[in-house]
Amino acid sequence: MSQASIALNRFGYGLAHGETPPADAQRFLLGQLDAYDPAPPAIAARSGNRGQTGELIEMIRNLRRRRQEMPEPAMADMAAGAAMAEGEAENSRAAALASLPPEYRAQLREARRYAVDDLAARVAVAVTGPAPFAERLVHFWSNHFSVSIGKVGTQFEVGPHEFAAIRPHVLGRFSDLLKAASLHPAMLLYLDQFQSVGPGSPLQQRRAARPNQNAPRGLNENLAREILELHTLGVDGGYDQADVTEFARALTGWTVQGIGRVGRFAEARANGAAFLAPAHEPGARTILGRRYAAGGAEQALAILDDLAAHPATARHIATKLARHFAGDEPPPALVARLEADFRATGGDLASLTRTLIAAPEVWVAGPVKFRTPFEWFVAAARLSGTRELPAPRIAQALNELGQVPWRAPSPAGYDDLAASWAAPDVLLRRVELAERLAQGSPAEDVMARAEAAFPGALSDTTRTWLARAESGKQALALLLVAPEMMRR
Repeated sequence: MSQASIALNRFGYGLAHGETPPADAQRFLLGQLDAYDPAPPAIAARSGNRGQTGELIEMIRNLRRRRQEMPEPAMADMAAGAAMAEGEAENSRAAALASLPPEYRAQLREARRYAVDDLAARVAVAVTGPAPFAERLVHFWSNHFSVSIGKVGTQFEVGPHEFAAIRPHVLGRFSDLLKAASLHPAMLLYLDQFQSVGPGSPLQQRRAARPNQNAPRGLNENLAREILELHTLGVDGGYDQADVTEFARALTGWTVQGIGRVGRFAEARANGAAFLAPAHEPGARTILGRRYAAGGAEQALAILDDLAAHPATARHIATKLARHFAGDEPPPALVARLEADFRATGGDLASLTRTLIAAPEVWVAGPVKFRTPFEWFVAAARLSGTRELPAPRIAQALNELGQVPWRAPSPAGYDDLAASWAAPDVLLRRVELAERLAQGSPAEDVMARAEAAFPGALSDTTRTWLARAESGKQALALLLVAPEMMRR
């Protein structure tokens, strides 16, 4: 692979139809950092949704009160009923939706439509924007701070989580990214932080005197555990259960604007989050040997700042970034170089990105990663010249491919390993979608486009198959599933 091909495909989403390969690969990538727009028109045009989130949560709470006999699995099906993919309408979730009153079905359909439109905006920016490498960074960090539409209320928040909490900080400081992503309503809802209440808080004391079966259940450790295990230190980062519990106590009070009657006492925070002081566990905390004075909302922010600067966080982030761009078994020298930059700069992500670009380990000639379904879909849309697809068709295509953004099976996000995406059935779905994309795309000069898309990397086998194609459409479909398109 030439450096131009590596810059296009390993770092970005491939060459777009009508573009030419770069003459200077590293300058090409560095220029994209300057061209990156955190709020391009497709995303800036997305409307606010704060009221809709609160309304949806309150709607579900009211329904639970009306249907006390409804089992938890049925409630989970209701959440999934607002999922993105068109195919969902044919499965058991459709039956769960059908059993709801009309106003509830309408609200869940609106939630689904909103998430689908956000997904289409995300794809449009990746396909047509001037900085595909920077968009790759956005999607890397969005998967690192994974949230899912599988939880009721998140359908209105998963898009804004990426748009407002991730995009503005991908070239900023990790501490700012960590705070914005971890304390965004999407994360607070997804990990049940919005209803976590300190056991010794004024709110819990009042509720203990007047028991209410619909009240929050008390302290929830989900967010604290995932921040430590997934977002910062890593599973071997040196924390223990006592640290998780203390951190969970520090996070109490962080909730979402517009939810519940107590919401009127909450202090509005960034991006629709809120802090409800009466729900916060009072007192000082000790986490990883460091003491944090009592301080309401600022207590959790101080802990997050220290976690962002911890040496274990530097190792964890360096390893994940190296694995994403340099192979499933990241080169130790690259991990060490990235870790050193992270620590020296205090988590300056622009500096970390420039260090990645300059590292010789990411410029090795052979392909080092298998493209995930989302990466392949965006690259195929760019190379084929596909620019406009209806939002539901985008959601349906990604569902068929097996990777719908904001819908990973766990808070760990989607796997970043080849074994997760190289199964025969996965490849068959790509072949089928490639044929559909080719039918609606310009199909002239496919051989020349292939040479431009993979400069110095197009194999003789691929050239032979393209030359033997019966039509330009067939040649384009073959190009979209060639080995060069599958790996980067």
